[in-house]
Amino acid sequence: MSHSTATGLPSAPPAESRRTSLGVFLPSGLPGVHRYVEALAPALPPGQDGFFEIGVPHAEAVYDGPLIRAVYRQALRDGATMADLLRTVEHAARHAPVVVMSYWEPVRRYGPERTALALAEAGADGAMIVDLPAAAAPAWHESAARAGITAPRFAAPDLPDADLCHLARLASGWLYAPASTAPTGYRGPLDLCGLGAAVRRLRTVTPLPVMAGVGISTPALAAAVSPVVDGIVVGSPVLRALAADPDEAPALVEQFARAVCAEEQPVLPV
Repeated sequence: MSHSTATGLPSAPPAESRRTSLGVFLPSGLPGVHRYVEALAPALPPGQDGFFEIGVPHAEAVYDGPLIRAVYRQALRDGATMADLLRTVEHAARHAPVVVMSYWEPVRRYGPERTALALAEAGADGAMIVDLPAAAAPAWHESAARAGITAPRFAAPDLPDADLCHLARLASGWLYAPASTAPTGYRGPLDLCGLGAAVRRLRTVTPLPVMAGVGISTPALAAAVSPVVDGIVVGSPVLRALAADPDEAPALVEQFARAVCAEEQPVLPV
């Protein structure tokens, strides 16, 4: 996208200049993560159109598939700490905007206000807590606002209307629409009609940008999803590429970047 919020996060541009952002997810605690940040950053779309999403290791990562869960478990066995996360955020923020993706428990343990302030000081633009409890949401959003970071929200497609409206009122930065209800790392077909309907529903309750992720496993799928969202986040495909041959991973990110930035994209079914 061609416009950004005051904190550097994507924001919806005018229709005539519409572009789609690309975020690359990397787990904190992944061996070599700082080196991977440096290798992948040049492959991201330029300016605010490319960003890193840095994951916080958690033992009960229920939304994640085997690959990311295994990375998180190993990071925790190796003694990953909040200090390690903050160093990763600080390093990544030198190369591109950064949004942190966490589960609630690590934030609860460290302290919501302390977490928000620490992430802001490290250079994060925002933090999305994927399983944020409803009871904790107002306080977390207040803490994020005081720290000067945005608080994007994960919007499940089956969320009741009243809950969705409440979530959208609290959210800042963007809303996240999963392209699949499967855990991360899913490599099957996507229900593009269903995703399109979910995104249209989100747009009726918020002017915030809508990001999509989960199951966008190939550049072709990214190109198919891109026309109806404001940004796409990819994680497992990049992690698989890093595991197979780190030298080839930047080329894959470049393919995703070209797919979401293509001037002529396939039309998502309606």
